Amino acid sequence: MANIDSAPARTDELASRLRLAVARLSRRLRQQAAGPEEELSPSQLSALSTVERLGPLTLGELAAAEQVQPPTTTRVVDRLEERGLVARVIDAQDRRVARVSLTDAGRRHLQRTRTRKDLYLLRRLRELDPADQALLEQAVHVLERLLEEDR
Repeated sequence: MANIDSAPARTDELASRLRLAVARLSRRLRQQAAGPEEELSPSQLSALSTVERLGPLTLGELAAAEQVQPPTTTRVVDRLEERGLVARVIDAQDRRVARVSLTDAGRRHLQRTRTRKDLYLLRRLRELDPADQALLEQAVHVLERLLEEDR
């Protein structure tokens, strides 16, 4: 039976290994996300996904959702708008307010990005034996619970 005093050291090591593995997987998925002609920065992709998820948003609402400063959001939205992925639409109730909404091109870009990432993971998962696949399925449930606690 393991010494109980070694549990914190194992937990510290687990936290470090988990952080590194998640960061490396995230980097690999970003690399798979898009062809070079349509590559977006992580900030741009995150903002695009947030606009899709939360609907038309003001720049201030988007900045709050992304937890960044408004000038950063303005730059990100400018780049996305230049590429035709989002559009600024004047609010019908208050014409001083513009809302950022996803364009059809933005929706297609997100779909292509997700498809490429999913296909990459699918190829990698198929290389694992069924026992490791089952273990990963359990780990995904644990990770989802871990993330829910942050909400």
